[in-house]
Amino acid sequence: MKIGIIGSGIVGQVLGKAFLAEGNEVMLGTRNTSKEEVVRWHQQNAGALIGTFGETATFGEVIVLATGGAVTEDAINLAGVANFAGKTVIDTTNPIAPEPPANGVIKYFTDINESLMERIQTLLPEAKVVKAFNSVGNALMYKPNLHGGTPTMFICGNDAAAKEQVSAILKDFGWEPEDMGPVEAARAIEPLGILWCIPGFLRNEWTHAFKLLKA
Repeated sequence: MKIGIIGSGIVGQVLGKAFLAEGNEVMLGTRNTSKEEVVRWHQQNAGALIGTFGETATFGEVIVLATGGAVTEDAINLAGVANFAGKTVIDTTNPIAPEPPANGVIKYFTDINESLMERIQTLLPEAKVVKAFNSVGNALMYKPNLHGGTPTMFICGNDAAAKEQVSAILKDFGWEPEDMGPVEAARAIEPLGILWCIPGFLRNEWTHAFKLLKA
């Protein structure tokens, strides 16, 4: 597939490299194509492309949103809403507020009755948005090797076929996908990012993931 990644920070770079490893074509989208870390990533990942947000959204058959939550809507507008129409959009974002953590608990700019994903889906009414990759750190996003076995990635979205597509990607990446339903489920999935970070901030423990156990 052609994968367009909106956002050239560490999450975008990690996922871009992972999609390349799985045999996909990848374009990493950035506001500044001459930025040092973007140029370095490009040099280190043969076959990858870099482009503007608009070029990347046009290129991608599947688009990954890998921006900071506070700038995601702006990035989408820069990329061009029309360029997302009809495409599967993997939303990795969390609505992290700028305030520092309180006893290890980061703050979100949304509340329990709203999610950033819902804002994104409203902004992209013709796209098929699927939440994924928001509840783990970038170091474990691809082929996590954990003592407890295959970890669970909770996903949600309104389009069943898009969720099946993302579930297949997750399995290739070493995850067990768990579909939690329509877009409103992101109100529960996004706070998992807060929970995941607490051991890191309190005890510098960052090598964990969630697992759903069933009877």
